[in-house]
Amino acid sequence: GNVHGVYSPGNVRLEPKILTRAQAYISEKLGDKAPADKKPVSFVFHGGSGSDVSDIQEAIGYGVIKMNIDTDTQWSYWEGIKNFEKKWHDYLQEQIGNPEGADKPNKKYYDPREALRAAETNTVNRLDQCFADLKCTNILGLGAAEEADNVLGPRRGGLPV
Repeated sequence: GNVHGVYSPGNVRLEPKILTRAQAYISEKLGDKAPADKKPVSFVFHGGSGSDVSDIQEAIGYGVIKMNIDTDTQWSYWEGIKNFEKKWHDYLQEQIGNPEGADKPNKKYYDPREALRAAETNTVNRLDQCFADLKCTNILGLGAAEEADNVLGPRRGGLPV
């Protein structure tokens, strides 16, 4: 990556092979002091939003150890709220009255915690995808993560996400 922000796929052209050439050049200059894997530099990948996953994974193979995903997580949070509003739009227009009846209350729909929970759930899903794309799942030998049992879960009467 070489830019920050949001770009349509294809508008930012990645050239991961630059990284392997840099590793080879630096290894050559280091001579006997170069590491055995010939990757003396740990790269940080800035501006990967919209990049093809195969390019990202190729770059990881050439020594990228960190990639910024802030733009992706910002969008996923907003997208969770946006989708919540779209799903429950007709329940979010008034305190009372919705498709189920003119006298039906909407409190559980306009409770801001519900929209925020949808945003958080969407972001967790995006993070799972980022971790998979960046090849950083199940790499510590700990096995799959167990479901947490120390959380309250959805509040009683809460909406399904």
